[in-house]
Amino acid sequence: MLSRVANSLYWMSRNIERTESNARVLRNQLIQILEASAEETLAQHDWDMVLEICTSFEELENIKENNKLEERYIINYLACSKENQNSFMNCIHIARENAKISRDHLPDDLWGIWNDFYLSVEGLRKGSLSKRDIHDYLNRIKLATLTAQGAIESSMSRGIAYRFIKIGKWLERAEKTARILNVVCNHSNEDGEEVHRNNYYNWRAALQALNGYEAYLKSHPPTMDPKLILSFLITDESFPRSIRYCINHVRESISEIEGGKISHYSKEIFAALDELGEEFNEMKIKELNLDELSDFLDYFQNRCNDIGKIFSETYYLIEPMESKE
Repeated sequence: MLSRVANSLYWMSRNIERTESNARVLRNQLIQILEASAEETLAQHDWDMVLEICTSFEELENIKENNKLEERYIINYLACSKENQNSFMNCIHIARENAKISRDHLPDDLWGIWNDFYLSVEGLRKGSLSKRDIHDYLNRIKLATLTAQGAIESSMSRGIAYRFIKIGKWLERAEKTARILNVVCNHSNEDGEEVHRNNYYNWRAALQALNGYEAYLKSHPPTMDPKLILSFLITDESFPRSIRYCINHVRESISEIEGGKISHYSKEIFAALDELGEEFNEMKIKELNLDELSDFLDYFQNRCNDIGKIFSETYYLIEPMESKE
């Protein structure tokens, strides 16, 4: 397969996953505000956390410097801003353009689903979104991303094209999980004397942002312990958004691409994945305090990001195209 095609499949997959995960973060925040009552101050404070999860550090600083922390501005910035490369609309556009390039390697249903979705939401860039607009937009994202994933799983043969799509998905998930945990842990740490009061609220939000609230409660009823949550979202081998689950599936897919062999050009990515796998086995999360957990999650997020970079270098992938709209 040409590296140009592999690159398009990989970034199509990452941007579909990024659209879905960032939309879920915003949807959960809006639900939290509606249900806040006595926790209203905390819910409003969480806009900082939402921006840290869904934007880059530079973008966050620029927003703060321009005093644009109003709720309506943040929602439109995340949903459809041209300036925000990771806005839902830009991710949808980037995924569509990459799907167009690699269309011969994709099921017709997948192209039809994503192209129709893109055309149906294209007009939302114009003006400010109302509450009805954003509610409809988030529901469309949820339906389109789940349907696209279903088309991939039900229609694609398990060849190289499929493997690049899955690696993009798992790497994006691993990085997002690490980022969410890092942001939540840092905010919990900054709360100081209020940390115990805020723990439940912050960590419940982390589970909901990763679609793991129900799965966690089934494994740990009814305990909302930060260290148990961290252990679940980092090391659980059966939950599909835990970092360990994602990294294991990345390694499995690369092994399929390489025919089960480690060559001179793939040995660096295998070494990085195996090293991270060994660190899972050595982790003792329950013994760390919040300061140590913050340092650990900083390191862990960087390791997940590094694996994405090493994979791109190994297979000659480039950064995704930016939206030109």
